[in-house]
Amino acid sequence: MEEPPSKTAKRHLGAIHTLLKRYWKSALEIRRHLKITEEAFHLLLAGTVGIIGGGSALLYYYGNDLVKYIALRATGDVAEVAKTLGPVHLILTPTIGGLVAGLALLLVRRVSWKKTSTNLLEVVVAGDGRLPFRAGFLKTVSSIISISTGASIGREGSIIQLSSTLASKWGQLANWHPYRLRLLVACGAASGMAAAYNAPVAGAVFAAQIVLGSFSMNLFAPIVFSSVISCIVLRGFFGIEQLYHVPDFDFTELGQLPWFLLLGIVSGALGAVFLKLLKLSEAMFERTRWPIYIRMSVAGLCVGLIALAFPSVWGNGYTANNQILSQSPELGFLFGLFAAKLVATLITVGAGTVGGVFTPTLLLGAAAGSAFGTTLHQLGFAEALPTGTFAMVGMGSVLAATTHSPLLAMIMLLEMSLNYSAMPPLMLSCAVATLVGRRLHAESVYTESLRRKNLEIEFESKKLGEATKRKVGDIMHAPVPPMLHNTTFPEIAQRFLTSSHNFLPVVDSDERLVGVVALQDLKEHLSAGIELNSVIAYDIMRPVPVALTPNQTLVDALPAALSTDLRYLPVVNDKRDNRLVGALVKAEILGFLSEAIAGGHTHET
Repeated sequence: MEEPPSKTAKRHLGAIHTLLKRYWKSALEIRRHLKITEEAFHLLLAGTVGIIGGGSALLYYYGNDLVKYIALRATGDVAEVAKTLGPVHLILTPTIGGLVAGLALLLVRRVSWKKTSTNLLEVVVAGDGRLPFRAGFLKTVSSIISISTGASIGREGSIIQLSSTLASKWGQLANWHPYRLRLLVACGAASGMAAAYNAPVAGAVFAAQIVLGSFSMNLFAPIVFSSVISCIVLRGFFGIEQLYHVPDFDFTELGQLPWFLLLGIVSGALGAVFLKLLKLSEAMFERTRWPIYIRMSVAGLCVGLIALAFPSVWGNGYTANNQILSQSPELGFLFGLFAAKLVATLITVGAGTVGGVFTPTLLLGAAAGSAFGTTLHQLGFAEALPTGTFAMVGMGSVLAATTHSPLLAMIMLLEMSLNYSAMPPLMLSCAVATLVGRRLHAESVYTESLRRKNLEIEFESKKLGEATKRKVGDIMHAPVPPMLHNTTFPEIAQRFLTSSHNFLPVVDSDERLVGVVALQDLKEHLSAGIELNSVIAYDIMRPVPVALTPNQTLVDALPAALSTDLRYLPVVNDKRDNRLVGALVKAEILGFLSEAIAGGHTHET
């Protein structure tokens, strides 16, 4: 007769307990060397979020293929599928897709009884890092339906939304502090962006510069880790393949570069106009006061009508981008495709469709750059420069003009094309396009939505002032469970073996804090014999290096936090009574103040 599982478990636990009692000195010595710092813990979290990001991308790809097969009875790029469809299908598919995706968004409002934002920038800049799971998941479903049925929208939005939402939900379940939730959201954004475009460096830069607004190393290192892990997860399924193929060309003469400065000016103006038109389109749809599913259905109808002449407006424009880069299309086709994609994207985004504008922006830039190069060639200028190079530089410079981030645009194009030959003109053009774009339109594609909600980006610059007003009591946790001053040495050892703390507070019979015992202080006693039973906590404890009170400000507590090795700083009710009432996590106060300083520095520079 088999032993019941409960008895088996108890027997195993009993055996482990017996081994610990027999070899507790050896176990304590091993435990003394196992010390995970806050930075190492964040890297572990970031690696897990990287796996989540890679899994989110896989879920998107398979979900996308499933919806395409249901709606179109085909897989592959929707723009290529659109070329094989008849007029009725071209019109009805995005119209019905918009209706269904809109109904999914309507459901978001039904399940979100709390007024919680699903905008990851908003929850990082002005929130506590909490993204609602059900609303975020339904938004991802809506985005997949839209993209799979021809909406002119990018894929990165849904992948970033899902990975950031899952990362935030994990932190919420673990009941972590807001500073760590914000870091998890940023890691989710990095892993999502990296997986969407197989671009780990660009994913890390996106999260650091756009989401967090800081390259502080304690924030950037986990972001990089998450981005890399996400890419490797995805590469295990799809391998390493460049997204865009650009012809090689060696730039060896200064006379070749001025054309790209001019292209940067043109791209900056186009980017600013695009952002202004996006704002206008959203305002026009809002004035109609139509339900979201009607707006998205009308947007799908418009995209379908445009696709009768230009099927390439369906989807994110990936295939059309490669065609422009590898070929030399006629000037009339380029102008027509640019106008068609511009209108389709404006209508799609303005109606409220969930998704990104990264890839549609790249197609606009490719068409504009190719048209610019073709025009020069027809006028007899720059004939030695390939049209594909102008197209690639146009992609990056228009992207830089809309994101106001030339670094992100440069790295993104480099990783997606794996072509370094065009980097010199790309760098110049992106820098110029950003300056022109900022001059003509102050907000980027990401900060515009925050401005409309009256969320000032300067909020980050005010964080330091707010940090000076925050009190220890605002963010303190329950105290580390203390031990009495007469606790015996074996009992102290057992406490260290069953906890992750390297310091344990010691209190007297009135619960007043009298000292702390450090794990390393036990080492000199391990060679003793039976006399250890007479050693108590009072004999080996050290004075309390620092004790805070709840009414102290975080800035006042900072010197104390920097002067000690304690990870959990004890908090007492007051310095006279000295009763232990809580603990302040050292990493939290350092993270809170470093984010505030980084935010203020970012604004000033």
